[in-house]
Parts: sequence; structure tokens; C-alpha cells
Amino acid sequence: MSQPEEYTHLGKPRKIIDGLDKITGRARYTADVQLPGMLHARVVLSVYAHARIDSIDTEAARGMAGVVAVYTAHDLPGGDRVASSRQTTLLARDEVRYRGEPVAVVVAISEEAAADGAAAVMVEYTPLTVVADLDAAQAPGAELIWPDGPPSDDAADLTAAHAAVDHGAAKEEHAPSNVHERNTKSRGDVERALREADVVIERHYRTNIVHQGYLEPHASTVDPEPFKRTLTVYTSTQGQFGVRDEVARLLGLPKSAVNVVPMTVGGGFGAKYGIIDPLAAATALKIGRPVRLVLTRSEDFLTTTPSPATAITIKLGAKNDGTITALDAVVALDNGVYPSRSAAL
Repeated sequence: MSQPEEYTHLGKPRKIIDGLDKITGRARYTADVQLPGMLHARVVLSVYAHARIDSIDTEAARGMAGVVAVYTAHDLPGGDRVASSRQTTLLARDEVRYRGEPVAVVVAISEEAAADGAAAVMVEYTPLTVVADLDAAQAPGAELIWPDGPPSDDAADLTAAHAAVDHGAAKEEHAPSNVHERNTKSRGDVERALREADVVIERHYRTNIVHQGYLEPHASTVDPEPFKRTLTVYTSTQGQFGVRDEVARLLGLPKSAVNVVPMTVGGGFGAKYGIIDPLAAATALKIGRPVRLVLTRSEDFLTTTPSPATAITIKLGAKNDGTITALDAVVALDNGVYPSRSAAL
């Protein structure tokens, strides 16, 4: 059947809204922002998945050409908080809990000087027990990542932006363990349906951690007004209001003091929800000058939030005529060190 004449959009090519800006190079990304007096930041990341921080020697880095400052958690506003999510991480205090956790930040007059300074920071660790996969984490007697229960605060979990609805799932209260949350969704009597099925097939599947692989790594440029204690944050983000709220909360500022300017996003796919903005903002506020923090590709792979690994067990019941009568699925998600609402999706 031919398409009616009145259709003006369906089945016709449409121009991408920002396509012309991108192919002509007019699109401005966070790393394109240039501000008077701007400095460049580079993070020092943990080389251990779990370890105690014994000491951080910043003397050599501070003496290097072009380096303006080197900060640890003890130096930054908001650095005394224990992070409750990757979005609320500034710098680790006393202990690191994942490979790639930021432990120091170097600020310099150029990206090259910042990189050299970061390489000169010497961190001494005492390695601690690592729980690195779903089976080991759930095994009886497993080392607890959070022996006293996971940290919590009043912040909204930014990962919930994907599903800000009530799923009606039952939340089970339990003693501290490596299982953050259990959700159960059911309809009908699955056990009876499995018993009455002519055929029951059970299979177990695993999926690996998958990084989103966007072309533009995480980037944030922050312009402070030290005397007014206000900030303008230029950032590659999919959630500018969440970035504003978290930066304000972590640094003890009113929301009205934080202005977020969302820049062109060079790919996000559910990953860019304020990972490095609080750290860039705290650094800029501390030093009183604009600061740009752009992760390298390796840093981005190590320190951001990929899709979780999963372990899935499925039982499928069916009649001989092919009618499916039962489906019983148990899905475990590896959220890593921090609690997440992924299981509610």
C-alpha cells in the first residue's frame, strides 16, 4: 500500500539536530572550554582493588615545573565524607575499595605538567582482602566490603535516573553482607507450574562487565567565583540537575550557587551522570581558579561506571505442544563496591 500524501515525516530522511555543528567542527565540547587563568588537573588512581592508604608523598610532585598544587582528601572541601556511590567520590581517605579510585589530584599550568606531577606522587598501600566476583562475594564467610553496612546519605542515587518509578518490588532487610538488596517480582504459582510442565529446561548464563565505549571521555571544567562561593560547571553530562544537586550537597553550597552548563556530549549511553564533576568543583573551589579535568581513556575505563556483570539462572516449563507454562529467573548483578538500584530496573 502506498503511503498517503499527508505524511510529511514518516518514511522520510530527517536531519540530525546537531549534525551540522558536529560535521563542521562548530560543536563545543567540555574540553574545548578555555577560561582565563585556567589550570589542568590529573588524578592519581589506586593500583589496588582494596588496600589501606599508609602514606601519600606529594613533595616531589609539588616541586615539579608547572605544578601549582597537589591535593589529597584532607585538603578538599567535602573530603571528610565517606562516599556512598561513585557519583559522590571525591578522593579516598584511609582506604581504597576499587581499582582506579582517585586518591590525589595534581593541578598544573598544562596537561603535560599535571601528568608529570601525578606520576611523581608516591602512595604507600597495605593490600587488603579482595572480593572480586559474584560467587566469592555471596559465599558463606566471604570478606565483607562494608562490615558495618554500606554508607548512605541523603543524596538521590543518580543511577536511578534510568527508572524513576516505583516497581513495587519487596525490599528485604538483612544483616550486613555483600548483598545490597534483594528484589522479588512474582505472578502466579511458579513452583506448581513447573511441576505440571511436561518439559523443564534449566540454563545458567553470565554476562561480563561492559564499558559504554563513548568517544569522549568524562570531562568537566569548573569556573569558581571564590569570594561569592559560586561555581559554573561546564560538563559532558546526561543529567545536569543531578550534577548541580550533588556538587552543591558535597561542597556545602546552596543549589543556587552552582550553575551547570551542559556541553555537547560525545557519547554517554547511560554513563555520564556526574562522575568527576564534584572532584573538579572541589579542586577549583579550593585553588580559586578555573580547573579542567579530562580523563584519559585508561582512566575512564578504570574509574567510571560500566554496565554490571550478571549471573542469570533460568528455569523454563512448557507443555508438549510448546505452550510455556512457567518462567523462574534468578538474576544477580555485580554493582561493585557501592550499592546501586540496578536490581530494581
